[in-house]
Amino acid sequence: MDNNEREKYLNILKEELLPALGCTEPIALAYAASKCREILGQEAEVIEAECSANIIKNVKAVVVPNCGGMKGIETAVVAGMLFGDASKNLEVLENIDESKISSIKKYIETHEVKVSLLETNAKLHFIIKMSCGSESALIEVVHQHTNIVRIEKNGEVIYKEDFSENDINDNLTDRTSMTVSGIIDFAENIELEKIKEIIKPQIECNIAICKEGLSNQWGAEVGKTIIVDPFVNVASAAAATAAAGSDARMSGCSLPVIINSGSGNQGITVSVPVIVYANSKNVGEEKLIRALALSNLLAIHQKTLIGRLSAYCGVVCAACGSGAAITWLDGGSEKEIDDTIVNTLATISGMICDGAKPSCAGKIAVAVNAAYIAHEMAMRNRVYHSGEGIVKQNVEETVSGIGEIASNGMRDTDKVILDVMLDNN
Repeated sequence: MDNNEREKYLNILKEELLPALGCTEPIALAYAASKCREILGQEAEVIEAECSANIIKNVKAVVVPNCGGMKGIETAVVAGMLFGDASKNLEVLENIDESKISSIKKYIETHEVKVSLLETNAKLHFIIKMSCGSESALIEVVHQHTNIVRIEKNGEVIYKEDFSENDINDNLTDRTSMTVSGIIDFAENIELEKIKEIIKPQIECNIAICKEGLSNQWGAEVGKTIIVDPFVNVASAAAATAAAGSDARMSGCSLPVIINSGSGNQGITVSVPVIVYANSKNVGEEKLIRALALSNLLAIHQKTLIGRLSAYCGVVCAACGSGAAITWLDGGSEKEIDDTIVNTLATISGMICDGAKPSCAGKIAVAVNAAYIAHEMAMRNRVYHSGEGIVKQNVEETVSGIGEIASNGMRDTDKVILDVMLDNN
């Protein structure tokens, strides 16, 4: 790998491994609302949120952090407008304390926050509008959670960036040359100091929220249900610890996580099982950091073809990454890493995303267990073969096929999922 390719992989890690407080979709709305208030220059009397179907799906049932257990688009937007600090990006609600929760509730009770469906091809796309008297402001975000493409004040465009609704990787470092082989090369050979400061916060933040999930009552307590003795079964410990992080995160825990591909649950899934496994084997810091670089990039490689939001559950991609990194930690060859990915995808690639909520923790547990089984199979030279379901001739073709299924094949699935979710009301 030449220096240009190394720098490209480094930039991709820097773009994707970001801190976020709470589920990233409501937090993105809060971020945009905070920016919109900055433009308006005062508290809004009227707020409108036009959201793509996937934004509505992912915000509907998840608790917004530091908001007293409240959920939904209205909570996220109002909290961001009243008390958000947009300079903190996806940690925009960090400074909200209990004394401010009553103001958020009162605003929602006394003002109408208009929420509507935005007709768009982009999965992650929303527009926040605010007005007070004759003053108005607008913020439009697309494809990435903080990617502002339009700002208006009193109907006048003061910032605009051209975009395509179908270009899911717009404004990101080019990923078209990414391969599993190249990722392994990068992880094994990049100078440790170049990735250490990118990876270490992921170890610290993501383990911290998992410990919180195992120690206290959060969500459906999937992690606490699984775990009995972490020293008996490392696979169960990995699944339980990762699930516990999601238990806490989906239920409003105010601890941040380091995300992957725009998702905290994916950030947890791609890192925590690797950390748990590495600690059980006492592999040392350098090997753990390289394993996490491998895991993160493998997940990003898959998500590049799928996009930030989809009907396809992203923790499958993340679990593929962590399973492959565990194979690498176990001394597995490139073939065995490839086989781990193929085995995982062949097993759980049908898992749907029905929004952010407590059951995400259960999906993480299932995905991590499947990835660990895939690892054990690969280490025993057992792999699903081409022609068996969605498995293709090699790992790259299999990953590409999954990308096609998730991005194009499941478009109608996404619409039906949202219809079913909204019919619950």
